[in-house]
Amino acid sequence: MEELTITRPDDWHLHLRDGAALKAVLPHTVRQFARAIIMPNLKPPIRSVADAAAYRDRILAAIPAGKQFEPLMTLYLTDNTSPEEIIRAKESQFVKAVKYYPAGATTNSDFGVTDIRKCDRVFEAMQQVDMPLLLHGEVTDPDVDMFDREKAFIERHLMPLKQRFPNLRVVLEHVTTSDAVQYALSANNIAATITPQHLLFNRNILFQGGIRPHFYCLPILKREEHRLALLQAATSGNPKFFLGTDSAPHPRNGKESSCGCAGCYSALHAMELYAEAFESVDALDKLEAFASFYGPDFYQLPCNTEQITLTRTTWRVPDEVPFTESGLVPLRAGQEMTWQMV
Repeated sequence: MEELTITRPDDWHLHLRDGAALKAVLPHTVRQFARAIIMPNLKPPIRSVADAAAYRDRILAAIPAGKQFEPLMTLYLTDNTSPEEIIRAKESQFVKAVKYYPAGATTNSDFGVTDIRKCDRVFEAMQQVDMPLLLHGEVTDPDVDMFDREKAFIERHLMPLKQRFPNLRVVLEHVTTSDAVQYALSANNIAATITPQHLLFNRNILFQGGIRPHFYCLPILKREEHRLALLQAATSGNPKFFLGTDSAPHPRNGKESSCGCAGCYSALHAMELYAEAFESVDALDKLEAFASFYGPDFYQLPCNTEQITLTRTTWRVPDEVPFTESGLVPLRAGQEMTWQMV
């Protein structure tokens, strides 16, 4: 196959930041995706419908002239989120989900939930109005090994949560383990997003020739057996699994530092990365549904009608792209790719 044309996809997990950073990275997403679920972990986070409306306006103002893009907003769940705010979010029609971060789990998660059971009144309201809950599914207990945090979260928190709220629609975001795949397959009203880096790389890439900070993300890359389980899930044709890049822009000097930031930047070439992953197991015929159909179905939105085309050609990922105070290094910077969106 030399050319692949598919329905224009959506990104169901995206970090855009704000201000100059937003203006720098948004065009990369708009080039490929019609819509995206926008993460709310700004400083300060997006905690109310009013916050989300203002942030949405800033995103819309940054869309390149002549381009179409719809930001799908989320609220940042805290210990103090009220059921009334959930009702307002549902009524707004532009807030599509609520995001759970365990306090301290990842970038800008200091406002996150300290005890998930504190939010049961909110979950009850979300279940009643059918508002999806998006989970950063890791525990932050320092006694739990870094590579076991996702598995521990599922056992300690997600399983009890689903027992209490069986009709709550949940997305286990950026899944990284076979444990998460198996749980998603076994549970009702559960879906999962999968990133390009977790499909393409295992944890060995972090240490090839030294520390590789631009492959460091949270949840962290796992063993090869887990990567293969994710690849099988993504290419299985099961609608529980769909595209979410978790593309996270950090300046070079924030990644290449004594305490580097977590996050991989894939928005520049996300569809090319996914195409390579799917082709690696001869499953390019499954890419369209994963990228363009299963996400809208879960979020109860229509699929897009436009199309994009990927062509087989060799090109080199730039070493960096312009950003704020220093350049932004994309995933696989300086390496050759075999698919390119035209």
